[in-house]
Amino acid sequence: MSVLLKPVLYSYFRSSCSWRVRIALALKGIEYDLAPVSLIKDGGEQLTGEFCAVNPMKQVPALTIDGITLSQSLAIIHYLDETRPSPRLLPEDPKKRALVRMISSCIVSGIQPLQNLAVLNKVGAEKQQWAQHFIASGFQALEQILEGTAGQYCVDDELSMADLCLVPQVYNAERFKVDLSPYPTIVRLNGALLKLEAFKQSHPSRQPDTPPDMRA
Repeated sequence: MSVLLKPVLYSYFRSSCSWRVRIALALKGIEYDLAPVSLIKDGGEQLTGEFCAVNPMKQVPALTIDGITLSQSLAIIHYLDETRPSPRLLPEDPKKRALVRMISSCIVSGIQPLQNLAVLNKVGAEKQQWAQHFIASGFQALEQILEGTAGQYCVDDELSMADLCLVPQVYNAERFKVDLSPYPTIVRLNGALLKLEAFKQSHPSRQPDTPPDMRA
């Protein structure tokens, strides 16, 4: 008789990419084991040969599930939505689904990579100003997009993958002390989403690898 193994999520508490996946797992009620990967301890555990065997890109998250190991947060969320479709994170309506993918890509491809740890380590002393510049530039565009798409959530009133991408990016903006006052739609959506239990339990301040001084 085959034994169904619990999924394993390789994650770092403050990784926005990991947080997206933690939210998806929480929303779908998927129990999993956490394998913490510190991005700073001993120069970064993601750079070890052991973790490279899990994800050759040397990035978190990675999720071992259903006998395969997936990396890249959106690929993981898509797989979860296709194999465990309740609750749905991509709308059935093709136009709304396209908007969700567009907003997600704006964040995942157009904002977050420019302020991730590997880039900031190369920037050096000016890393906070660098992060502020590129987050603010991205948020200017994102605010304009969301003004036309948002209802209760990023796309109308249906919780979606776009919301899973938005909240971690706002967390990053706050971490780098970006002035959020020019982005009232982003602030409103973030506040509403953070009231949901799945966003609370997956928050960086509530993870097994969260340092004691950063716990909620």
